[in-house]
Amino acid sequence: MLRGAALGAAVPLLTTPATASAIPNPTVSNPATPKSSTPDSPAPESPAPTARRATRAGSVSLRWLGTSGWRIDTGGRTVLFDPYLTRFHTGLFEDAFNPRTGLTTDPDLVHAHIGNPELVLVSHSHWDHLADVPYIAKSTGARVLGTETTFHLLVASGVEPGQISVVKGGEVLDFGGIVVEVAASLHSRNKKHSYFAPGTLTAPPSMAPSTISDLPEGDTLAFQVTIGDDGPSVFLMGASDFSERSVRGLRPDIAMIAVPAGTATHRYVPRLLPALDLPDVVVPVHWDNFEKPLAEPPRRDPSMDLDAFVAQVRRVSPTSRVVVPDFRTTYAGDMRPRS
Repeated sequence: MLRGAALGAAVPLLTTPATASAIPNPTVSNPATPKSSTPDSPAPESPAPTARRATRAGSVSLRWLGTSGWRIDTGGRTVLFDPYLTRFHTGLFEDAFNPRTGLTTDPDLVHAHIGNPELVLVSHSHWDHLADVPYIAKSTGARVLGTETTFHLLVASGVEPGQISVVKGGEVLDFGGIVVEVAASLHSRNKKHSYFAPGTLTAPPSMAPSTISDLPEGDTLAFQVTIGDDGPSVFLMGASDFSERSVRGLRPDIAMIAVPAGTATHRYVPRLLPALDLPDVVVPVHWDNFEKPLAEPPRRDPSMDLDAFVAQVRRVSPTSRVVVPDFRTTYAGDMRPRS
C-alpha cells in the first residue's frame, strides 16, 4: 500500500508531485494505544466472539519492521513478512515524488533486523514491500513466497528460481511446525477508486529492476502464520483492501490490519473484522512515514487518520485489544511487550 497522495496512476506515468502535506503527526509512543473517540452513531452489531485455542505467548516473539513488515521468531526459526528496511528517499512524503528513484539496499541495516530467516512472505511487488527482498533472499537462502509477478522480478534480480514458491491464494503450507495459509487479497485504492502502479508479469523482465517504477503491484496476497498446534495465529496484510470471501474462516488470534488512506473500500473495518471472527488483538500497520529510518521513533503518515481507525476498530469489535506497534519493542505472542 502507498500513501493516498500517490495512489491512482502507474508509477512510470507519475509526472506531477504528490499533494498531501508532509508535516508528520506527533510520534506514537510505545506501546501506544490512542484514546477512542465517542461514536456519533451506535456501534454496528458484531458477531459474538467464539472461544479460541490458548496461545503459548512466551514461545513466540514479534517485531514490527515498519510499513507492513514483521519479523516472527519461534524456536530459533524466523519468518519475515514484507521486510522493507532500507527505507530510502523518494520524495513521496515531501510533495516531490520521483518515480525514477533508484532501488537501493543497505546490507548492514538489513542484517541488523532480519536474523537468519527461513521464510520471506511478500504481499505484493511495490518497492515499499519488495525492495530489500532480492538481497535478503540471495544473502540468506531464505525461501520466498509471493505472486507470479514477484517471482519474475526476483528471478530478474538474480534470485534462484528454485528458491521461490509462487502462491495464488488458498494454499495451506506446512513448514514443519509453521503453517502458512495464503489468501487472495486486494491492493488499496485512491479517491478515484484506482490502483497505484498496477500490472502483472508473465515472464522475467529483460533487465533487472533498477528503479521503483520497475516494480508493478502484480496482484496482492495476505498471509496467516500459525505457530505450532496451539498458536498463536497471525494474519498479515500489506494493503488496505481485502477479499471478504477469501479471509472468512481464518480466525486469527492477532490481525495486522493496514490502515486505509481513504474511504474507497466500502465498510472496510466493519466487514473485515467480522470476516476474521473478531481477532483477540488488532494491530494497525502501514500508517508510518516509511522514508524515515527505523532508528527513529515511528512518524505518522499525515494522509492517514490512525486515531479514527483505532476508534472504529473498538466500535466494531469491543472485545479486541488494539496495539499500536513501535519499532523499538519486541512483543510476545500475545502482542504484549517483552520485558
